[in-house]
Amino acid sequence: MAQDTSGNRDLPKIRNYTVRQVVVPFEQPLTTANGAMHAAPMVLLDLVTDAGVVGHAYLFCYTQTVLKAVAQLSSDVVATVVGVAAAPHKVRDELRARFRLLGTAGLLDMVLSLVDMALWDAWSKHLGQPLVAALGGDLTNDLSIPVYASYGMSGVAETEKNIAQALEEGHHHVKIKIGHPKLTEDIKVVEAALKMMADKAVLLVDYNQSLSVAEALVRCSVLDEYGLGWIEEPTSFDDFEGQAEIARRCRTPIQIGENLWGPQQIAESISARCSDLIMPDLGKVGGVSGWQKATAVCEAYRIPVSNHFYQEVSAHLLAVTTGAQLLEYFRMADPILVNPLEVKAGQASVQRIPGSGVVWREDQIELFMA
Repeated sequence: MAQDTSGNRDLPKIRNYTVRQVVVPFEQPLTTANGAMHAAPMVLLDLVTDAGVVGHAYLFCYTQTVLKAVAQLSSDVVATVVGVAAAPHKVRDELRARFRLLGTAGLLDMVLSLVDMALWDAWSKHLGQPLVAALGGDLTNDLSIPVYASYGMSGVAETEKNIAQALEEGHHHVKIKIGHPKLTEDIKVVEAALKMMADKAVLLVDYNQSLSVAEALVRCSVLDEYGLGWIEEPTSFDDFEGQAEIARRCRTPIQIGENLWGPQQIAESISARCSDLIMPDLGKVGGVSGWQKATAVCEAYRIPVSNHFYQEVSAHLLAVTTGAQLLEYFRMADPILVNPLEVKAGQASVQRIPGSGVVWREDQIELFMA
């Protein structure tokens, strides 16, 4: 009998799915120059395969206003792939072809990213491997990733408190958000943070797109004197010309990427020389499959890569990403996870259980159901 080389023999199919909505309170409000968030509205997806494996993933929706709509869109999209082989790249390509005329940038891209993350979790569980191994990582190597502690925007006193906490936890990189009404306020916070650090850690700052190009050029030139690790999103993410001018004139590395839609927009941003660093967001870049394509472009241009949110899955990906820099450590989903990401002495340990490490605490989900 001829050997079956198609691969279909062992490929599970999507049998069923569950979509849920939760709103999980933050440990402290996440304040940016654009406002404050007190909780994380998230859509949770469970993809059930006919092999008995369930793939889990969550999607951060930023505002509760769109939570119900994103959950409904997720359900409608996943319904179209029930009965389809749970092959992440194949499902990705088929879904994107289906929505080509509509276009995907925005909420639909986020839903497609969610589906992709759940598929990769299911696939690696089906193989009985951690996601990092399914992606070709060597489990005999040290799979720890340097992290940065991430905090919101605050005044001097709260910033000092956050820095003290980060140092006590052993972090060597700390990010704070700035973008106060006056540059002098930003400087006071930066100087207070650096004084607390006393050269024990590297300070990163994030403007969350709050500045005009003209104001960004002024503020970044002043911040150049402080030896920061990076300045993140000083102006609108899609103003490629403005971003490129800032990156050209600023000596401090410019970090962007969390709001770029998919590998194509990341490639366009890099080609325009908008930044020195890139940090894809798994919920916007296209999940695991999109990350692979986007970071291949980064590798070609020798651009260091960090992540934005989704630390559980991102840790696996950074472990097999050429030019990996830092993992953002922000405990958004920890309250609903059985095995939150473990971080010690500024290093995250990639989980070695089958899948991505996303396993629900059902008792907590019941508390936060929206």
